[in-house]
Amino acid sequence: MQPLQEAPHHLGTTSLQSRRVSPHSLLQLLFCVCLLLPFSAMALNIPEKLVYELSWSGITAGTATQEIVEDQEVVRILSTARSSAWISVFFPVDDRIEGTLAKAAPPLLGLPLTFRMRISEGKHKRDREITFDHEKRKAHYVDHLGNDTVDLDISSDTYDTYSSFFYVRTLPLEVGKSVFVNILDSKQLWKVEVQVLKKERISTDLGEFDTILIKPLIKSEGIFQRKGEVYIWLTDDEKRVPIRMRTKVTIGSITATLVGGNY
Repeated sequence: MQPLQEAPHHLGTTSLQSRRVSPHSLLQLLFCVCLLLPFSAMALNIPEKLVYELSWSGITAGTATQEIVEDQEVVRILSTARSSAWISVFFPVDDRIEGTLAKAAPPLLGLPLTFRMRISEGKHKRDREITFDHEKRKAHYVDHLGNDTVDLDISSDTYDTYSSFFYVRTLPLEVGKSVFVNILDSKQLWKVEVQVLKKERISTDLGEFDTILIKPLIKSEGIFQRKGEVYIWLTDDEKRVPIRMRTKVTIGSITATLVGGNY
């Protein structure tokens, strides 16, 4: 198996300036957690649906949803992002990420079984799929648009970018300490760092929330060129609900704010 590559500490700035970030990528950036730490008593509400308003430099630009449900022998997760009507005139966005996880006894979450990312953002298209075989420590990667197929070596605790988001919410986060996670992203296995910065009380249209602010240093695909760090505010309780996410892009910034759902 190829050795893990540790993501550089400056991934949030210089190394990622050549990469692109989409609205749904803000949600993906939550999935960076340490798989080496013990589980806490944190637990997700399943089923759960989170609805976000996406804004670009203060202007409403679209909506995003995130869901997790149980389905017989697996747990299904789904994320969507769509541009608002005025944005769609010149830059339509219609993204969908879905995957499955093995079931485990609460508050544990099982390892990922499948992952599929379908992105349609203007002329930018992606359709990629990963199937995991953790027993054999292998992953089968398919690029449906690029006609690229490859089998990859993985570690026993590898997550995809999306499923690792749900894992972070079941773990303890301590201010001032970084945690790490093994993530398969773009055919590469990365040991990704997420920094736990501080506790902060924030206000939204849904009310005031005590939160934990984290900064993941992760690679991510999408159409917008990121120019600064990504920040994520999780509720400081047993649910770890993502209330707000923010990143700078080439012009202005993108913010995802929780506006509704079932959690």
